[in-house]
Amino acid sequence: MFQGKRQDSAEKNRKLPLPIADLDAVVLSHAHIDHSGRLPFLIAEGYSRTIWSTSATRDLCAIMLADSAHIQEKDVEFLAKHKKGFVEPLYGMRHAVRTMDLMVGVPYNRAFDVVPGLRATYIDAGHILGSASVLLDCTESGKTKRLVFSGDIGRSGLAIVRDPTPPEAADALIMESTYGNRDHESVEGARAQLAKVVRETAARGGRILIPAFAVGRTQEMIYALHGLAREGAIPPIPIYVDSPLAIDATTVFEMHPESFDRSEEMVQKAKELFQFELLHYTREVEESKALSRAHGPMVIIAASGMMENGRILHHLAQGASDQRNTILVVGFQAEHTLGRRVVEKQPVLQIFGEDVPLHAQVEVIDGYSAHADRTEMTNWLGHVRDKSPRLGPIWLVHGESVVQDEFKSALTAKGYSVECPEPHTRHVF
Repeated sequence: MFQGKRQDSAEKNRKLPLPIADLDAVVLSHAHIDHSGRLPFLIAEGYSRTIWSTSATRDLCAIMLADSAHIQEKDVEFLAKHKKGFVEPLYGMRHAVRTMDLMVGVPYNRAFDVVPGLRATYIDAGHILGSASVLLDCTESGKTKRLVFSGDIGRSGLAIVRDPTPPEAADALIMESTYGNRDHESVEGARAQLAKVVRETAARGGRILIPAFAVGRTQEMIYALHGLAREGAIPPIPIYVDSPLAIDATTVFEMHPESFDRSEEMVQKAKELFQFELLHYTREVEESKALSRAHGPMVIIAASGMMENGRILHHLAQGASDQRNTILVVGFQAEHTLGRRVVEKQPVLQIFGEDVPLHAQVEVIDGYSAHADRTEMTNWLGHVRDKSPRLGPIWLVHGESVVQDEFKSALTAKGYSVECPEPHTRHVF
């Protein structure tokens, strides 16, 4: 699902790359809405075949796609109420429910036949719970070649999930490129910066507002703050997770301890990773509204991660003008989103159609990104090449064009054959 300017994203989201009748199956890498969010649209357009995923991805999609459908239906109601015309939602709740009927969860490292001649295997991508790279062994005329789809590659050393597993050999590779032109700060550096931001904002009597993706980033923030609280590295101020979707997603995380990184000290020692004394979950609307009337410093984690919708907008509308507060950005902010405008520190923000002056401090921590950076992706690719004497083309996807071009240049200089394909083009290997 595309995000950004309403009209542009709506047009992109309604355009499919091929007729539904030509689609034999869907193999999903992970649950993030930019990867899974249009699955119910396929169902609305008549798709009725299998959707493959890992078991954890299926459980996350059950809540995320229902939430996406709910948001779209509410958007239509809002536009109609304010006489801004009628826009048909991309899909409704019934399509999200039907999507789950078609989804089949399979474990990592167990091959499954997608269609005759095409066998797939999921390996751990280390990005979020249940995320996978996909090995596609394609057999034709007695000859087998392996196409690898990287999915979103995670970082080594991230909390909760295991480190990414590079594939054993590939003949061709479809690879993400989100951070292909820069490196992140270290995970430990991010943790130290988080503690510093909390301490300094609390000392001013302000609030730390953290827009966070409901799946993955919110749980990382809970985990990090839990660890800092255990160590006494942050003051004992209340921490609120103000997002029903994030609360449900956290429950799914608790259901899948088999995916946790057992080398993590807190995974080994803490009885409950996502429950501790300072932490409060606010599911109901009235509970969320009560936060605006509360006094004193606090941490509020709320969706959406790019500040395009959800409860974070209410907290920003109230808190962005207060210089005591800090807006802490811990995730990627796409072009044309409110999140990007906050990162750019534009002096006035448009929230709910109103001008809100930005006086709060803005801090950006890149170290909590769940995406591998340039060096980490290059190292991941190096492992693939070491096991792949016949490695052919590498097609870069999932990145802004200028980033893809820079990453392509860097990889080409290392001897790789790299292309940045245009949407809706076909390639062979």
